Amino acid sequence: MLDLTDMQKIGVGLTGFGVAFLFLGIVLFFDRGLLAMGNILFVAGISCIIGLNGTFNFFFKSEKIKGSMFFFAGIFVVLFGWAIIGFLIELYGIYLLFGGFFPALIAFFRRVPVIGSLLNLPGISTVVSKLEGSNSSMV
Repeated sequence: MLDLTDMQKIGVGLTGFGVAFLFLGIVLFFDRGLLAMGNILFVAGISCIIGLNGTFNFFFKSEKIKGSMFFFAGIFVVLFGWAIIGFLIELYGIYLLFGGFFPALIAFFRRVPVIGSLLNLPGISTVVSKLEGSNSSMV
């Protein structure tokens, strides 16, 4: 079991609420307020989990600066009222920032019973394989 400090537990809660607000913001037709609140809670939660220094080091590494700029620019565009465009900019930034985690996530989701069978469907498997970075087919 992981031993989390109280600050890290708060960070997990903030990040969870941030993801929930982002999801609700998308479901409710890109509601600007929910997306903005989700972004703020998500960044605050990450800061509490890995600390301010770790957050700064993560977002401003030289190889991740492009992703960070797109992510934060998307947040500002959402805050200024262009929710769909800002969210698309954020998604590109998230892809650039967390793209290295996608192969591990896809490998994990392929082992989950229901989700794994969905990921192996003919049309979806080609897209997922490209995201994963593998060129082998599942024949």
